[in-house]
Amino acid sequence: MPYDVKDISLAPQGKKKIEWVQKHMPVLEHIKKEFEETKPFEGITIASCLHLEPKTINLGLTLQAGGAEVAMTGCNPLSTHDDATAAGAALGLNMYGWRGENNEEYYQNIHKVLDHDPDILIDDGADMIFLVHRERKELLGKIKGACEETTTGIHRLKGMADDGALKFPVMAVNDAYTKYLFDNRYGTGQSTFDSIMGATNMLIAGKTVVVCGYGWCGRGVAMRALGLGGNVIVTEIDPIRALEAKMDGFRVMTVREAVQHADILLTVTGNIDVVSGNDFKYMKDGCVMANSGHFNVEINQEDLRKLSVSEKKLKEDIDEFVMEDGRSLYLLADGRLVNLASERGQGHPAEIMDLSFAMQALSAHYILNEDLKPGVHRAPDKIDFNVAKLKLAAMDIEIDQLSPRQVEYLDNWEEGT
Repeated sequence: MPYDVKDISLAPQGKKKIEWVQKHMPVLEHIKKEFEETKPFEGITIASCLHLEPKTINLGLTLQAGGAEVAMTGCNPLSTHDDATAAGAALGLNMYGWRGENNEEYYQNIHKVLDHDPDILIDDGADMIFLVHRERKELLGKIKGACEETTTGIHRLKGMADDGALKFPVMAVNDAYTKYLFDNRYGTGQSTFDSIMGATNMLIAGKTVVVCGYGWCGRGVAMRALGLGGNVIVTEIDPIRALEAKMDGFRVMTVREAVQHADILLTVTGNIDVVSGNDFKYMKDGCVMANSGHFNVEINQEDLRKLSVSEKKLKEDIDEFVMEDGRSLYLLADGRLVNLASERGQGHPAEIMDLSFAMQALSAHYILNEDLKPGVHRAPDKIDFNVAKLKLAAMDIEIDQLSPRQVEYLDNWEEGT
């Protein structure tokens, strides 16, 4: 099979990692067995632009089991695990990508995936979907639809749909309950601090942790910071989320005020210039900055460099910026997704990605069986509930069901006091 990976000899090492995550992804393994029997993707080509690590390769193998030809590339130049891509190639997936791609190589690899003439796209951040609409318009007539993994991508695609520019249907996998309630909250929370502690060997307890953004990812990060003993401050632009953060027990303030207290500052918004300009002048000496939003635009590195007098890479994941007054500020993983771009980053736990990738696989199947119009579509509740039921069964958990009398009562508007 075609592939372009860093070192195919890493395949045995990558296969062991894939075998490990498969033991912790029972829902996806259940779906894989169903797909092996029914072959729903026979004759279909599926292209993906996702973080290339062992759990993602397992998604590719699940789609392959369903009969699909699968072509995969990475959605972040620093998140690819080279042993995982080598293993994927050895297992028959069309793999393109390596850790440390430059910008040109990143888009070249997306083009290589698109050269397989896909019927369905699976994206994370929407770069591949945008590339099709801008540079590979010859594919628009063949593509049946796409699935989008993350909040940032959904925002971009909804804007595209509002402008009438989106030419095929996209399943908003990120908006599924079994995705954002678990992946965004528990996955981002744990994986963010796993990477920060791995990169810095810092103690979190007693530190003031500033979390910029209190969406589902921000909630998860704040929750884990608190659990590790951090003193948490939240910044927000949404008054309802700010009020929620306050009632969840966190201090809430503006970015400008919060940075003055931060020992660790984390951006989790999906927006640009969250920390920028003179914000860096108010930071404490030794402040560590990291980003868990999708793109590396939340912490404005151009402004940081303008205000610094020197820059030095202390180790793989840590850059030191010395300011005019002698303060040192530290940026992790080049301001990219710290939980994946960090050298120690493994992404979300396998048990979490089991839910997210199950939604991806079943949403791709849904696209084939439905006549969807161009636009952004939420995954049906029946898929969400099916994934949740499979996860509960794998955890050996039983739940109650409504009795006929309870169903009748809920449907009857006449019964009252």
